[in-house]
Amino acid sequence: MKYIMKFTLLMGLVMVLSACSDDSEVAKEGAGKAEAGEAEAGGDLVISTGNDIVSLDPHASNELYSDQVRNTIYEGLVTQDENFEIEPLLAEDWEQVDDLTWQFELREGVPFHDGSEFNAEVVKANLDRLTDPAVASPRLSLFEMISEVEVLDEYTVEITTEYPFAPLLNHLTHDGGGMISKEVIDEDYRQAIENSGAGYSVEEYYALREDGGEGFEEAADEISEELGSVVDQNPVGTNYAKFESRTPGESIVLAKNEDYWQGPMHLDTITFKIVAETGARMAELETGTSHVIFGYDSSNVERIENHPETEAYNNSSVAINFIGFNTQKEPLDDVRVRQAISHAVDRDEIMAGIYNDMGRVPDGPLIEGMAGHTADNAEFEYDLEEAQRLMEEAGHEDGFELSIITNDAPERVDTAIYLQEALAHLNINATVEQIEWGTYLEEASSGEHDIFLLGWPNFTGDPDQALWPLFHSSMHGAGGNRTFYDNPELDALLEAGRAESDEEARAEIYEEAQAILVEDAPAIYFNESISMNAYRSEVEGLYIDDFIKPDFRNVTLTE
Repeated sequence: MKYIMKFTLLMGLVMVLSACSDDSEVAKEGAGKAEAGEAEAGGDLVISTGNDIVSLDPHASNELYSDQVRNTIYEGLVTQDENFEIEPLLAEDWEQVDDLTWQFELREGVPFHDGSEFNAEVVKANLDRLTDPAVASPRLSLFEMISEVEVLDEYTVEITTEYPFAPLLNHLTHDGGGMISKEVIDEDYRQAIENSGAGYSVEEYYALREDGGEGFEEAADEISEELGSVVDQNPVGTNYAKFESRTPGESIVLAKNEDYWQGPMHLDTITFKIVAETGARMAELETGTSHVIFGYDSSNVERIENHPETEAYNNSSVAINFIGFNTQKEPLDDVRVRQAISHAVDRDEIMAGIYNDMGRVPDGPLIEGMAGHTADNAEFEYDLEEAQRLMEEAGHEDGFELSIITNDAPERVDTAIYLQEALAHLNINATVEQIEWGTYLEEASSGEHDIFLLGWPNFTGDPDQALWPLFHSSMHGAGGNRTFYDNPELDALLEAGRAESDEEARAEIYEEAQAILVEDAPAIYFNESISMNAYRSEVEGLYIDDFIKPDFRNVTLTE
């Protein structure tokens, strides 16, 4: 199924890509999946990206820009190859002992950037931290089914889940499963306990957490406000790049990890430079001030291709873009209003006029080829008469006022303006507000907004991660459910999908879930996106996978 998903995406987009950029295919063939290699002096690779990160703690935030940086610092137990097949990483082997129990044999001799050693105690420390209520991780949903982590010996760890959980290995490939140095984790807890004045040791807190008895909830609450800063300011993983410095709003610098267990990268340093405006990023690329840019408007494809020193790197991704309704606020709490707006939006027009047909119009929240996807439950088609009829039925034929919020990505801003104009046909007076990325995520998580625009990259490649964070009622707000959608029937289906191990039965569950979401219309899914990046001709060996994660290990810079 995962291979079919990949193949279908690529075949569905090949005509678009060949019309717009042959260079992207050349880039992927030329780079390939990075392999270990001999270190070479490679200088400093400078990457311009549109938004600053939220956190360098892999347990602390749930968004793409931080993930792209953290993915160079941390590694998980397992990873996925280009066909979405699970491959070893920090775990060399694994076995499902029974429906609830997984055993992992860990790689020996892997050092963290601080010199400490990766082992089973590290895995336990990370998974215990992820599920600790004091941390309140927005990635908890990925691992909340884990009931126990037991160290069997120095390099063997056993994970027990509360219920059978089919996509556990997929979830462990997620950036949230990146392994942090246990010494850093311990120091984070030590400082949190000290700053809160709690009066007990780290070891006493861990014992209290392990027991889970009376007093733990109070202890966790006592230190929660103080946790996280140590990991964010001193991110220590096992991957090929290690943290050197950060200037918030300006740049993040990573240095070569000379002791990387697969062999050091060729580059000396990697600098992520925050350049908010697309035009400024384009100028950075063309002048050679930056070697790579992450994200550009589809209208700039021809400009990149026609420049003698720049190449497009456009590839399919597992991300979907959507317009979200706050389903808890009047009048958007009325399904007829949400359906009316859905009928008033011409998604083909958005794709052609704003995204220059880069991508495809989705059938629903599950992208084509993913288990549970079906075209039978196609999204609401453009039908202004039906939209007006639904508004009249809902008692809103005279319209109302609402606000649309978006971050400052140009195509999202253009989509918001298009939506504003479309809503006017329903007598809805909408305002559009552009907000800086970090503030925007907070605003969209607050529950005070009306309509927002966002994308969702499914970094596990599994339908659970495509739907659970966005629509399960336990995920309201920063967890991912910014539509504040609450449907017990959907919750039950998503919970059943997590526990079902039979692939066909699982697919049927997610088909039913998609049908509910299409009918209830908490969101308008308007674009199965393409990851649009570009690089200069002196950059060789760049690889970006379909999870939009860059791999710089084999990158070199030529004169």
